[in-house]
Amino acid sequence: MRLLALENAEGEHLGCFEQLAEARGISVEYRRLWRGDDLEDALDYDLIVILGGPMSVNDEKSYPYLAEEKAMIRRALAENKPLLGICLGAQLIANALGVRVYPGEEKELGWYQLQLTQEGKQDEVFSAFLSRLEVFQWHGETFDLPTGATLLASSELYPHQAFRVGRSYALQFHFEVTSQMVREWSREVPDKRDEILLNLEERVAKLNHWAEVFFDRWLHVAGF
Repeated sequence: MRLLALENAEGEHLGCFEQLAEARGISVEYRRLWRGDDLEDALDYDLIVILGGPMSVNDEKSYPYLAEEKAMIRRALAENKPLLGICLGAQLIANALGVRVYPGEEKELGWYQLQLTQEGKQDEVFSAFLSRLEVFQWHGETFDLPTGATLLASSELYPHQAFRVGRSYALQFHFEVTSQMVREWSREVPDKRDEILLNLEERVAKLNHWAEVFFDRWLHVAGF
Protein backbone atom coordinates (compact mmCIF):
# COMPACT_ATOMS: atom_id res chain seq x y z
CA MET A 1 0.00 0.00 0.00
CA ARG A 2 1.28 3.48 -0.87
CA LEU A 3 0.50 6.83 0.74
CA LEU A 4 1.17 10.14 -0.98
CA ALA A 5 1.59 13.27 1.15
CA LEU A 6 1.10 16.65 -0.53
CA GLU A 7 3.30 19.21 1.23
CA ASN A 8 2.13 22.77 0.64
CA ALA A 9 4.77 24.48 2.77
CA GLU A 10 8.14 23.59 4.23
CA GLY A 11 7.80 22.32 7.80
CA GLU A 12 4.19 21.13 7.45
CA HIS A 13 4.74 17.39 7.13
CA LEU A 14 2.99 14.17 8.17
CA GLY A 15 4.37 14.24 11.70
CA CYS A 16 3.30 11.14 13.65
CA PHE A 17 1.17 9.89 10.74
CA GLU A 18 4.37 9.03 8.88
CA GLN A 19 5.54 6.67 11.63
CA LEU A 20 2.06 5.19 11.96
CA ALA A 21 1.92 4.48 8.23
CA GLU A 22 5.38 2.92 8.06
CA ALA A 23 4.67 0.75 11.14
CA ARG A 24 1.71 -0.69 9.22
CA GLY A 25 3.74 -1.49 6.13
CA ILE A 26 2.50 1.53 4.15
CA SER A 27 5.17 3.21 2.03
CA VAL A 28 5.16 7.02 2.27
CA GLU A 29 6.15 9.45 -0.47
CA TYR A 30 5.97 13.24 -0.59
CA ARG A 31 5.19 15.71 -3.32
CA ARG A 32 6.63 19.03 -2.15
CA LEU A 33 4.42 21.34 -4.16
CA TRP A 34 6.09 24.46 -2.74
CA ARG A 35 9.30 23.21 -4.37
CA GLY A 36 7.73 22.54 -7.76
CA ASP A 37 6.92 18.80 -7.58
CA ASP A 38 4.06 17.72 -9.83
CA LEU A 39 0.86 15.77 -9.22
CA GLU A 40 0.89 13.78 -12.45
CA ASP A 41 0.64 10.33 -10.85
CA ALA A 42 -1.15 11.29 -7.61
CA LEU A 43 -4.21 9.15 -8.30
CA ASP A 44 -2.04 6.04 -8.65
CA TYR A 45 -1.57 6.01 -4.85
CA ASP A 46 -3.86 4.18 -2.44
CA LEU A 47 -4.11 7.04 0.09
CA ILE A 48 -3.56 10.78 -0.30
CA VAL A 49 -2.95 13.19 2.58
CA ILE A 50 -3.18 16.92 1.83
CA LEU A 51 -1.18 18.84 4.40
CA GLY A 52 -1.34 22.35 5.82
CA GLY A 53 0.30 25.65 5.00
CA PRO A 54 0.16 29.35 5.90
CA MET A 55 -1.42 30.46 2.62
CA SER A 56 -5.11 30.71 1.77
CA VAL A 57 -6.77 28.42 -0.75
CA ASN A 58 -7.73 31.67 -2.49
CA ASP A 59 -4.07 32.58 -3.17
CA GLU A 60 -3.79 30.82 -6.53
CA LYS A 61 -2.01 33.81 -8.15
CA SER A 62 0.78 33.61 -5.59
CA TYR A 63 0.73 29.80 -5.39
CA PRO A 64 -0.35 28.45 -8.80
CA TYR A 65 -0.03 24.84 -7.66
CA LEU A 66 -3.16 25.32 -5.53
CA ALA A 67 -5.31 25.26 -8.68
CA GLU A 68 -3.71 21.99 -9.80
CA GLU A 69 -4.16 20.58 -6.32
CA LYS A 70 -7.88 21.39 -6.28
CA ALA A 71 -8.33 19.81 -9.70
CA MET A 72 -6.63 16.63 -8.45
CA ILE A 73 -8.88 16.64 -5.35
CA ARG A 74 -12.00 16.87 -7.52
CA ARG A 75 -10.82 13.91 -9.63
CA ALA A 76 -9.95 11.89 -6.52
CA LEU A 77 -13.34 12.54 -4.92
CA ALA A 78 -15.11 11.62 -8.16
CA GLU A 79 -13.28 8.27 -8.02
CA ASN A 80 -13.99 7.93 -4.26
CA LYS A 81 -10.27 7.81 -3.50
CA PRO A 82 -9.53 7.98 0.26
CA LEU A 83 -8.28 11.50 1.01
CA LEU A 84 -7.28 13.10 4.30
CA GLY A 85 -7.13 16.89 4.38
CA ILE A 86 -5.44 18.60 7.33
CA CYS A 87 -5.95 22.33 8.02
CA LEU A 88 -5.25 23.95 4.62
CA GLY A 89 -5.84 20.47 3.18
CA ALA A 90 -9.34 20.42 4.67
CA GLN A 91 -10.00 23.88 3.25
CA LEU A 92 -8.77 22.73 -0.17
CA ILE A 93 -11.20 19.80 -0.10
CA ALA A 94 -14.04 22.13 0.89
CA ASN A 95 -13.14 24.62 -1.84
CA ALA A 96 -12.75 21.87 -4.44
CA LEU A 97 -16.33 20.85 -3.55
CA GLY A 98 -17.51 24.33 -4.45
CA VAL A 99 -17.81 26.22 -1.14
CA ARG A 100 -16.05 29.38 -0.04
CA VAL A 101 -13.09 29.60 2.32
CA TYR A 102 -12.78 32.85 4.27
CA PRO A 103 -11.19 34.40 7.40
CA GLY A 104 -12.67 33.52 10.78
CA GLU A 105 -13.45 36.12 13.41
CA GLU A 106 -10.24 35.26 15.27
CA LYS A 107 -7.43 32.77 14.84
CA GLU A 108 -7.23 29.45 16.65
CA LEU A 109 -3.56 29.04 17.58
CA GLY A 110 -2.78 26.42 20.19
CA TRP A 111 -4.90 23.99 22.21
CA TYR A 112 -8.69 24.08 21.94
CA GLN A 113 -11.63 21.85 22.81
CA LEU A 114 -13.32 19.93 20.01
CA GLN A 115 -16.97 18.87 20.33
CA LEU A 116 -18.37 15.97 18.31
CA THR A 117 -21.67 16.47 16.54
CA GLN A 118 -24.43 13.87 16.77
CA GLU A 119 -23.32 12.61 13.35
CA GLY A 120 -19.72 12.51 14.58
CA LYS A 121 -20.71 10.29 17.50
CA GLN A 122 -22.15 7.82 14.98
CA ASP A 123 -19.36 8.03 12.39
CA GLU A 124 -17.23 4.93 11.73
CA VAL A 125 -14.08 6.86 12.65
CA PHE A 126 -15.13 9.58 15.10
CA SER A 127 -17.38 7.35 17.20
CA ALA A 128 -14.19 6.08 18.85
CA PHE A 129 -13.45 9.51 20.31
CA LEU A 130 -14.56 11.27 23.45
CA SER A 131 -17.44 13.67 22.84
CA ARG A 132 -15.06 16.48 23.89
CA LEU A 133 -11.39 16.33 23.00
CA GLU A 134 -8.44 18.72 23.22
CA VAL A 135 -6.72 19.18 19.86
CA PHE A 136 -4.04 21.41 18.38
CA GLN A 137 -5.17 24.19 16.05
CA TRP A 138 -3.16 26.52 13.80
CA HIS A 139 -5.42 28.44 11.44
CA GLY A 140 -7.28 31.66 10.83
CA GLU A 141 -9.66 30.67 8.03
CA THR A 142 -12.79 28.58 7.87
CA PHE A 143 -15.18 27.25 5.24
CA ASP A 144 -18.82 26.58 4.54
CA LEU A 145 -19.92 22.96 4.76
CA PRO A 146 -20.00 21.37 1.29
CA THR A 147 -23.26 19.92 -0.03
CA GLY A 148 -23.42 16.23 0.78
CA ALA A 149 -20.73 16.41 3.48
CA THR A 150 -21.35 15.14 7.01
CA LEU A 151 -20.26 17.53 9.78
CA LEU A 152 -18.43 15.56 12.48
CA ALA A 153 -16.98 18.09 14.92
CA SER A 154 -17.06 21.76 15.91
CA SER A 155 -15.27 24.16 18.24
CA GLU A 156 -16.54 27.24 20.03
CA LEU A 157 -15.01 29.60 17.47
CA TYR A 158 -15.23 27.44 14.32
CA PRO A 159 -18.34 25.30 13.82
CA HIS A 160 -16.87 23.43 10.84
CA GLN A 161 -13.91 21.49 12.26
CA ALA A 162 -14.26 18.10 10.57
CA PHE A 163 -16.37 16.56 7.84
CA ARG A 164 -16.59 13.38 5.80
CA VAL A 165 -17.35 12.84 2.13
CA GLY A 166 -17.34 9.23 0.97
CA ARG A 167 -14.08 7.66 2.15
CA SER A 168 -12.43 11.05 2.67
CA TYR A 169 -12.02 13.11 5.82
CA ALA A 170 -11.27 16.81 6.23
CA LEU A 171 -9.83 17.99 9.56
CA GLN A 172 -9.36 21.67 10.37
CA PHE A 173 -7.16 20.72 13.35
CA HIS A 174 -3.82 18.92 13.63
CA PHE A 175 -3.76 15.35 14.96
CA GLU A 176 -0.33 14.84 13.42
CA VAL A 177 1.83 17.37 15.28
CA THR A 178 4.87 16.26 17.25
CA SER A 179 6.39 18.17 20.16
CA GLN A 180 9.09 19.47 17.84
CA MET A 181 6.52 20.77 15.35
CA VAL A 182 4.61 22.60 18.10
CA ARG A 183 7.82 24.17 19.41
CA GLU A 184 8.80 25.35 15.94
CA TRP A 185 5.38 26.76 15.05
CA SER A 186 4.93 28.48 18.41
CA ARG A 187 7.96 30.68 17.74
CA GLU A 188 5.68 32.63 15.41
CA VAL A 189 3.50 33.75 18.35
CA PRO A 190 5.83 34.71 21.22
CA ASP A 191 2.98 36.20 23.25
CA LYS A 192 1.19 32.81 23.30
CA ARG A 193 4.24 30.54 23.35
CA ASP A 194 4.29 29.78 27.09
CA GLU A 195 0.59 28.91 27.01
CA ILE A 196 1.04 26.65 23.97
CA LEU A 197 4.05 24.84 25.44
CA LEU A 198 2.45 24.23 28.86
CA ASN A 199 2.42 20.47 29.60
CA LEU A 200 3.48 19.94 26.00
CA GLU A 201 4.75 16.35 26.17
CA GLU A 202 1.65 15.13 28.00
CA ARG A 203 -0.70 16.94 25.61
CA VAL A 204 1.09 15.70 22.50
CA ALA A 205 1.16 12.12 23.81
CA LYS A 206 -2.62 12.19 24.26
CA LEU A 207 -3.11 13.81 20.85
CA ASN A 208 -0.90 11.25 19.13
CA HIS A 209 -2.84 8.43 20.81
CA TRP A 210 -6.01 9.76 19.20
CA ALA A 211 -4.11 10.23 15.94
CA GLU A 212 -3.39 6.50 15.94
CA VAL A 213 -7.04 5.68 16.64
CA PHE A 214 -8.06 7.98 13.80
CA PHE A 215 -5.50 6.56 11.37
CA ASP A 216 -6.45 2.92 11.94
CA ARG A 217 -10.16 3.63 11.63
CA TRP A 218 -9.62 5.71 8.48
CA LEU A 219 -7.69 2.79 6.98
CA HIS A 220 -10.69 0.56 7.73
CA VAL A 221 -13.09 3.02 6.06
CA ALA A 222 -10.67 3.22 3.11
CA GLY A 223 -10.96 -0.55 2.72
CA PHE A 224 -7.52 -1.61 3.93
